[in-house]
Amino acid sequence: MRRLSGDVVVPGFRAAGVACGIKKAGALDLALLASDVPAAAAGLFTRSTVVGAPVEVSRAHVARGRARVVVANSGCSNVALGARGLRDARAMAEAAARAVGCPPEEALVASTGVIGQPLPLAKVRRGVRDAAAALAPGGWPAAARAIMTTDTVPKLAARRVRLGRRTATLAGIAKGAGMIEPQMATMLAFLATDAAVAPAALRGLLRGAADASFNRLSIDGETSTSDTVLLLANGLAENAPIARASAREARAFAEALEDLCVELVRALARDGEGATKLVTVRVRGGRSAAEAERAAKRIANSVLVKTALFGGDPNWGRILQTLGAGRIDLDLARAEVRWAGVPVFRHGRAAGPAARRRAGAAMAASELEIAVDLARGRAEATVWTCDLSYDYVKINAEYTT
Repeated sequence: MRRLSGDVVVPGFRAAGVACGIKKAGALDLALLASDVPAAAAGLFTRSTVVGAPVEVSRAHVARGRARVVVANSGCSNVALGARGLRDARAMAEAAARAVGCPPEEALVASTGVIGQPLPLAKVRRGVRDAAAALAPGGWPAAARAIMTTDTVPKLAARRVRLGRRTATLAGIAKGAGMIEPQMATMLAFLATDAAVAPAALRGLLRGAADASFNRLSIDGETSTSDTVLLLANGLAENAPIARASAREARAFAEALEDLCVELVRALARDGEGATKLVTVRVRGGRSAAEAERAAKRIANSVLVKTALFGGDPNWGRILQTLGAGRIDLDLARAEVRWAGVPVFRHGRAAGPAARRRAGAAMAASELEIAVDLARGRAEATVWTCDLSYDYVKINAEYTT
């Protein structure tokens, strides 16, 4: 596996991002990702009980296991609009399908933005036509910008992996800076590869990668109505088709896919609304993987912990408090808490003032780690998050005003 930098090209895929007028000042707001040939497809979606119309449409279409095109807009989420929302989402899929010459059922749709605002369908249709005309193998950066909302930078990653005697490329774009604690199931990610993978195997591989990446991300503990991760595989690498997720080539592909998704997740956490720090939360010593993950997420979602991160305050008491409130078992006589690599609580007692000063100084870094040993077993888990700053409050207080 090799990480790719520079221009991203996945054989047989073209992408574009255009301004269709949903956003102000000519900002890019509609993205198209198309395969030149029919592709296997898999998708994961929000577990919220309130879902957007695009989620309903894409969930139905991707269940067929095949797709040719993904169309996504930003600035309007098409949520809570009843029958009109569904009609508009289907019309959006039909426009994309018509633009690339495939059945509507092979078009997947996604929307992100303000909830409750009707989709300006005439603008979207025009934008789809413009995006189709602009489709290019190197169009990934524009597509990444077109799906941004409160993001400040586009998120794009790529990998190359050897599959037998063939080489396959994987690439992905993602967006999301707030309302993010995916439970795949706002966060969107669109991934593509020229590897040959059967739809059933693709679903398993995507689920495994998401469980190790997107499902380990929390910016503010809020799950969006529109969370969507889509993966298309067009087979143009001509590798021996991966028919099951346990196959030998599948393991190499799974490693590359997971690595790609983790890079996107770290970029999302780093660019959280108002964030000043990318934070990795590592928990070990759990009795089970589920317990360790629950503990890590409890820490990542704690408002008190996140504000301490922003303030550079290595307050280990907030870690213990949130774990206890979450009914996480830990052996205080043997447990350990480290802020930014510095032990601040160990074996039932706090570290001295010198350690606290070292931890506080280390917390000035833009990337740091919270490490906790529950001292109850051997299971471990990693979650990515960010701090909570004044700007997060400002951004969300003024979001629609």
